[in-house]
Amino acid sequence: MVNVAIIGYGYWGPNLVRNFLSSDSSRVTMVADARQERLDLVTRPYPSIKTTQQPADVFKSSEVDAVVIATPVFSHFDLAQQALKAGKHVLIEKPMTSSVKEADDLIKLAKEKKKALMVDHTFLYTGSVKKMKELIEQDVIGKVNYFDSVRINLGLFQPDINVLWDLAPHDLSILRYLIQEEPYSVNATGVSHTNNGIENVAYMTVNYKSGIIAHFTCSWSSPVKIRMMLVGGDKKMIVFNDIEPSEKIKIYDTGYSVRTDLEKQRILVDYRVGDVHIPKVEMQEALQGVARDFISAIVNDTTPVSDYKMGREVVKLLEAAQHSIKNRGKEVIL
Repeated sequence: MVNVAIIGYGYWGPNLVRNFLSSDSSRVTMVADARQERLDLVTRPYPSIKTTQQPADVFKSSEVDAVVIATPVFSHFDLAQQALKAGKHVLIEKPMTSSVKEADDLIKLAKEKKKALMVDHTFLYTGSVKKMKELIEQDVIGKVNYFDSVRINLGLFQPDINVLWDLAPHDLSILRYLIQEEPYSVNATGVSHTNNGIENVAYMTVNYKSGIIAHFTCSWSSPVKIRMMLVGGDKKMIVFNDIEPSEKIKIYDTGYSVRTDLEKQRILVDYRVGDVHIPKVEMQEALQGVARDFISAIVNDTTPVSDYKMGREVVKLLEAAQHSIKNRGKEVIL
């Protein structure tokens, strides 16, 4: 039985507590949050869970084996470092850290302490993303040509990170999960409408040497909420609409072929429009998968799907995008 503590009881905290409590292999022994009113929300339904406003109480507790950090990004490195130094296993909410250097320091420390270090990229544990992975690996859609993601809504303007750091980690982790090729470069542009230098609308492109291109649209300023992803292959195409309650994945038997007319020196494109297939997708709470993967990494020394390598890769892409934005879309070689 792994004793888990949660640091940060905001929006995601209650979900973390519920899922670690529902596991047969873990229990939540402590929750920390600076706000007493949030801690009051813990003790009412879970009177056996100890609460504290001081994270240091978590680190020094002998009743805590693992720490889950669900706090703002700027605090991730410091809290995770303290937890690892105290001999605790660590699960960090996305994005892992504010920089690649911080990620590298945590990875080095985790290896020295021989502790599990994992990042909660929850979407990797959804039935929809697993199905997309399966379709690509089974060559159902053929060679992947492009990846297009839109994640927009009238959202909360964050005070410390821009919209890419807030929303793009979801889809960047999916990209890295689905496309095994190493990305070559990043371009990004964005704008701040709040005059504080924090972009609330941004566009990011990830380039590959093979010719694959991945594009991300993120916004806190949209009147509509869209969570959509397109993966285009040379045989078929996948549309993932996370707003759909049940039919989240659709496979379009749609494509094109290109011929060259040498006499007229022009390109001829033949289009094919076929059926739309809606595959059955596993429906279970993704966070259950995250909790199981973390506990397995601790107990069985397994490698999580969303391991620290994935966390570092996402931070690397975000850091490059930030540099590109501040340099008016300049290509950043990875």
